[in-house]
Amino acid sequence: MLMDPLVNALNTILAHEHRHKKECVITPASNLVGRVLRIFQTKGYLGEIEFIDDGRQGKFRVQLFGRINDCKAVKPRFSVKAKGLEKYEKRFLPSRDLGTLLISTPNGVITHQEAKEQNTGGRVLAYIY
Repeated sequence: MLMDPLVNALNTILAHEHRHKKECVITPASNLVGRVLRIFQTKGYLGEIEFIDDGRQGKFRVQLFGRINDCKAVKPRFSVKAKGLEKYEKRFLPSRDLGTLLISTPNGVITHQEAKEQNTGGRVLAYIY
């Protein structure tokens, strides 16, 4: 039984990356997973993302580049203020300029760099490097 679609999606991506696959299929699709994948794509970790409507919940077909060392969902989803982002950067990312934290804010899902620029807080969803 699927409990968290984001955890399932990131585990699928990481497993296929470690097996040097060129693409993977993430099911079921959700709006949150789609937003997270789009951010990964803009950061250069993923290639083309295609939504496949199968009449039920849908799927994402994702092209992999082999650039991901680690990506995981953060459980529990910690609340973070704009000034407290550095604590979670140190905790989840290997170095200062390597990797991205994803934060769910009232403005949508954004990276930790954008959250610093906008001076907004939210909940830590996932990280990738």
